[in-house]
Amino acid sequence: MSHRSEALQQQQRRQKQRRRRARPSHSSLWGALATGSSSAVPLPGSSDWAQPKLLRKMPSRTASLLLLGSLVLLFCGPAVAIQLPKDLWKPPEFTEQPEEEHIVFSNDYVLLKCEATGNPPVTFRWTKDGKEFDPQKEVWVTHQNESGTLEIMTSNGVLASRFQGIYRCYASNSLGTAMSTESRVVVETAPQWPKESMAPFEVEEGASAILPCNPPLSAFTPKIYWLNSKIIHIRQNDRVNMGQDGNLYFANVQLSDNRPDYICNAHFLGPRVIMQQEPIELKVKPTNSILMRKPRLMLPEKMSSSYVALQGKSFTLECIPEGLPTPTVEWIYKDGLMPLHRAVLENFNRTLRIENVTEDDDGEYQCIARNTHGYTQHTFHVAVEAAPSWSKQPESHIYGPGENVRMPCEADGKPKPEMEWRINGIPLKNLPPDPRRMLQRGALIFSQVEPNDTAVIQCHAHNKHGSLLANAYIYVVRLPAQILTPDNMSYSVVENQTAFLHCKTFGAPGPTVKWFTEDTSPALENDRSFEFTNGTLQLEQVQGKDAGSYQCLAKNDQNEVSITARLIVKRATRILVGPANKKMMKGTSVTFHCEAWFDDSILKHGIKWQLEGRDIKESDDTDKYFISNTTLTITDLDYSDQGLYSCVAWTSLDSVRKSARLLVAGLPGPVLDLELSEQQERQVKLTWTPGDDHNSPILKYYVLFEESIFDPGQWHTLTHVPGNQPWAKLRLSPYGKYRFRVQAANSYGRGNQSESSELYETSPGAPDVNPSGVKGEGNETDNMIITWKPLPPMDWNAPKVKYHVQWRPLDEPHWNEVEVAGPPVVVSDTPTFSPYLIKVQSRNQFGHGPEPDVIRGYSGEDVPEATPENVGMEIINITTINLSWSLPNVEKIWGHLKGFKAYYTWLKPKGEHRCPQPPPHGHHHQEKWDQLIDGNVSQTLLGVFMPWTRYQIEMTVLNGKGEGPFSEAMEVTMPEGVPSPPEAVTMELLPNMTVSIQWRCPKYPNGRILKYGLKYHLANETEGDLLIDIPDSQHSYSINGLVPNADYKFYLWAATQAGPGEPYVLEGSTVPESVLLSFENITIAEVGENFTVIRWIPHTKRRDIEFSVLIMDKTDGEKWQDLGKASSSTGFYIISDLQSGKQYRIQFVKEHRNGTSETFWEEEVETDGNVHESRKGFATEGWFIGFVSAIVLLILVLVLLCFIKRSKGGKYSVKDKEDTQVDSEARPMKDETFGEYSDNEEKPFTSSQPSLNGDIKALGSDDSLADYGGSVDVQFNEDGSFIGQYSGQKGKEGGGNDSSGATSPTNVVAALE
Repeated sequence: MSHRSEALQQQQRRQKQRRRRARPSHSSLWGALATGSSSAVPLPGSSDWAQPKLLRKMPSRTASLLLLGSLVLLFCGPAVAIQLPKDLWKPPEFTEQPEEEHIVFSNDYVLLKCEATGNPPVTFRWTKDGKEFDPQKEVWVTHQNESGTLEIMTSNGVLASRFQGIYRCYASNSLGTAMSTESRVVVETAPQWPKESMAPFEVEEGASAILPCNPPLSAFTPKIYWLNSKIIHIRQNDRVNMGQDGNLYFANVQLSDNRPDYICNAHFLGPRVIMQQEPIELKVKPTNSILMRKPRLMLPEKMSSSYVALQGKSFTLECIPEGLPTPTVEWIYKDGLMPLHRAVLENFNRTLRIENVTEDDDGEYQCIARNTHGYTQHTFHVAVEAAPSWSKQPESHIYGPGENVRMPCEADGKPKPEMEWRINGIPLKNLPPDPRRMLQRGALIFSQVEPNDTAVIQCHAHNKHGSLLANAYIYVVRLPAQILTPDNMSYSVVENQTAFLHCKTFGAPGPTVKWFTEDTSPALENDRSFEFTNGTLQLEQVQGKDAGSYQCLAKNDQNEVSITARLIVKRATRILVGPANKKMMKGTSVTFHCEAWFDDSILKHGIKWQLEGRDIKESDDTDKYFISNTTLTITDLDYSDQGLYSCVAWTSLDSVRKSARLLVAGLPGPVLDLELSEQQERQVKLTWTPGDDHNSPILKYYVLFEESIFDPGQWHTLTHVPGNQPWAKLRLSPYGKYRFRVQAANSYGRGNQSESSELYETSPGAPDVNPSGVKGEGNETDNMIITWKPLPPMDWNAPKVKYHVQWRPLDEPHWNEVEVAGPPVVVSDTPTFSPYLIKVQSRNQFGHGPEPDVIRGYSGEDVPEATPENVGMEIINITTINLSWSLPNVEKIWGHLKGFKAYYTWLKPKGEHRCPQPPPHGHHHQEKWDQLIDGNVSQTLLGVFMPWTRYQIEMTVLNGKGEGPFSEAMEVTMPEGVPSPPEAVTMELLPNMTVSIQWRCPKYPNGRILKYGLKYHLANETEGDLLIDIPDSQHSYSINGLVPNADYKFYLWAATQAGPGEPYVLEGSTVPESVLLSFENITIAEVGENFTVIRWIPHTKRRDIEFSVLIMDKTDGEKWQDLGKASSSTGFYIISDLQSGKQYRIQFVKEHRNGTSETFWEEEVETDGNVHESRKGFATEGWFIGFVSAIVLLILVLVLLCFIKRSKGGKYSVKDKEDTQVDSEARPMKDETFGEYSDNEEKPFTSSQPSLNGDIKALGSDDSLADYGGSVDVQFNEDGSFIGQYSGQKGKEGGGNDSSGATSPTNVVAALE
């Protein structure tokens, strides 16, 4: 019993309502030794280890102690070991017991196992049928020393039947006796199948038959096979099948079943023999009057039966019907749904097997056999019962003297098991009464135990389905208190968690345990603390102040011991941003977000994702999930992806989760179970079971039908009903074969169609409707063609349909009629455009349709002779007139008046104008345009004219045949309008900050130009400067006194009598034009075999500049060719149609308004990909040419002096070959000197791309002199000026600025000024 203080007991009572603490059960030594102060200490059971061979080699007492010590070390670790007395005894415990049943044959032997451990060593004895059984007295029974196992041998291959019976083993030592379970030995003889011939079974064709098997009875149920004499299995199907009893059942026999060798074979697994019955002959008598019949059950024969099923086992129900046609069998669980994955249909649905039976399987099962002539059924009342199973099993414990012992033993089962107690194998009722021993509510209680109360207790539970037996001992002994939990253990928890500080004790009597804090205060003074009976201290909702050391003190009447435990409190993990509920469409992707905060001192932490509690992981085999530090992305959503997704932020100490539900929405699933009811002549009710709405409510159900007589394979929508109505009443046409489907629709659209319903047929009948679209029209002036839209076959209501056609002139009473299979009906010899009355009625062999409507038709039309008269025109605005007319001669229309056509023709203007109005559509010759006017009207608005333009207007009448003659022509002149902006506006910058603006007439003057208006202002201002009026004869204007280097906006417009037109807006600048043309990075971007691409960067915020592109074939010495104009705003220019492997020179030339032109960029390329820079610059300046000529002359003089000196015999240190060549594109350096001579004549120059960054290097020419300077390539500019290029200069690049003058930004400006 507990020795806590009264205060502790009060605290426990306060907490009892919110905590139900069950003392843990212990099956292992660790659990056994963890018992607290008020509980006994269980010793390890012998079944907890398996070392029988080792134990047989040791004395029992020594083996038990060593084994106990090894287990203590295993569970407690090397730092903690139980100090047990070396001579501690142990009551007997079984390690092996005999099997419950042995079914043996005469040539088998029996092995009854019985092994136990204990200290002192155990002794064994046996009983048979409740009486002592001495194996020493039986010759054929042997057993080993120190073992209770018996082996019963055969005598001459025969096991004596006297050994059949019920055996039980007892294991005893001085501490008590353990009793084994009973073992039944059944001795069987080999089964015998009597040899008896069976009379043939004669059965009429179509009748049912049963061929019996009746194998011999045996404890082992045989496996049955039906074979023929050739050892070939009899083929089984839903018509012919074998029952659980082994008989062969025929639902209806056929002539093919006639045979003399139906043989039943039985395979007995126990004796391992196969036996066969004598062959059975089945004779099938043919008949000409096979009777169809509804099903009847051959097995079972009654309408209902009862069946007991055992929980945890399986049970089998069987229904075998007969009937013609062969019935089908279905199974229904009337108390609910069939258990998924545990219900198995076998033997062509004749057998239902339920596996692993539970209490929920109790109830009524029904089998229903059907065919086209009816059905029959059988109800099974299944009661689920259970063999005994332990709910509380007694356990072995060590107690100290004076303790109270309560040994519970409870078992469940159906029927309720009976409980029987024994002590040392003796029934409790046969023992002398003891006031300290009593039975109370399923437990055996001992009060104030003493050492002589040590015993082995047996608890026996049994009902009609089985029995259980448990052995557990009470060992009363004194042992000192010990603490098994290691000292100085640390426990880490997070805030608001529950901490458990362990103090597992061992001793007899059981030690009392008390916990203290660092300041020696009792730990139980805290309302949040609780002490378990096994010594564990629980602290709920731990806070930071709870951290520190705690002391556990354990003591009994022999000693006291203590340990220290340290509690470390960490901060709790938090989720800062959790996932949110989402509803997504099927096939899309979704991303959940999660961010968490962790205590940095907890090293192991992270975030994981779960779906319905199961971890989600990325896989290399699929792209379904993508997981990052804070997100989970699910792709290609399907309905199986919906569920509860959780973000779990975890550490080694705690975890927290936030969840969100994902709903996957989409098209609804198909409906189920279509059924037709309330069938009438032309109406039927269709019902169905709604399918899955896939998270979007069903809005409508569409009923579709297929009519297989006239339109097989085609499905059409018949009707629709609201989404909350799972049925529809369908009106159908006669003479049809219909099948129906249902299609559900939600906000995402229509889902898949259901399966088709059964076929539904309607009888033929008279037509319900007449054809539509009845018309009478002529295609000639003397006929009328009657047409209509034929009825679709669905409206025929019969295999065929005809049409009764009637017509008569409007002013005649007599009807003409004809019956035809279809349209048209042609009425001849009619007056032109005369009215007729027409009727068309549908008919078939079952009657005619309703009375048809009377339709007015007309005979054929003729070309109209009527002409519009009194044509008048009223000008509405500059483009629109109101055209009016009359039509007095209506009778000459000769048809249906469709409308009118107005024709208008452009007329040349009268007189000459400086800015004439262009003709419409740009045509200068007279051309008619027309405007259709629909309907019987007398006026219309025509807005198709141009201002200040003359037109001629005529009209005609239209009917279905054509149009009539033209009306009298009328002429109209449209008023003036405002002009369009002036055309071709340009601007030129002149000296003294003057600009000149030129323009041409507006494209559409829309009137006589009276004047031009001009206004301008600085671009960064909004208000205009002076408004200038310019005469209409003047098409240019100069403005002086402008601000230097400034941007302007100019507005130029024209004015007519109607007012000023829209202005032309021109942006200009007083900055010199060279600055406007600030190209950047002109480069050869690409060179191919027959093309080259030149690119540059246009200067931003500058107007477009036009320049010319010139090219010269340098290889063939052709002249310069102008390729056309290029624009600075394009940024590139492509030159195509070049020849492969040739050298070309390219120039960009700007033509100034003063007539001069300047080359501002030049370069050479080879179509094989080489680029040679050849820039225009200083080399074209006259002063530079003169300077070079002087140098060349000086060199010639020096050469001449050297030649004279040498001819006189003088020796000079002059090179054999002197490089006197000058670069064909020689450029001045900063010091205006040439490059130095080079000793390497064969080393060519390297070309480089042009650059405008001031770091351009000189390029060498590919032209070369002969080795001795014999040839000079002299070239001229386009204007004939001499360039003076000496090819092959091989000097080193000069220092400083080696840039070509023509390619630097400064020189581009100079070239254009």
